[in-house]
Amino acid sequence: MSLFGRKPVTTKQLGDAAEDLALQYLQAQGLKLLERNYRTPGRGGGEIDLIMRARDGTLVFVEVRKRSGASHGGAGASVGGTKQRRIVLAARHYLMRVATPPPCRFDVLLVHGSGIEDWLQAAFDAE
Repeated sequence: MSLFGRKPVTTKQLGDAAEDLALQYLQAQGLKLLERNYRTPGRGGGEIDLIMRARDGTLVFVEVRKRSGASHGGAGASVGGTKQRRIVLAARHYLMRVATPPPCRFDVLLVHGSGIEDWLQAAFDAE
């Protein structure tokens, strides 16, 4: 409990709120939600915040990043090589369920404060 009788807001709650905001934003841009918080089984797997379908049929794997400040490079800099590999691993796992995989891309949506800061489309490749 905080000094004012309320529980402090957790990092998970902040992350969930950022994902909610990102989802609303992407849906307003015409994307359709397919999955939220898709995880691969087992330890060391990957997780994808949002899996969306664009109007042109492209499957969009979205990483939502929320940062309170620009120190350490801000939200965009937090999606490094290790995080990208885990997202790609999860995307490949997800695509095993699809008979004919559509075109895909990996986007990063940056949330700052209570708004969308930037939408980095095709932010990285699966290579």
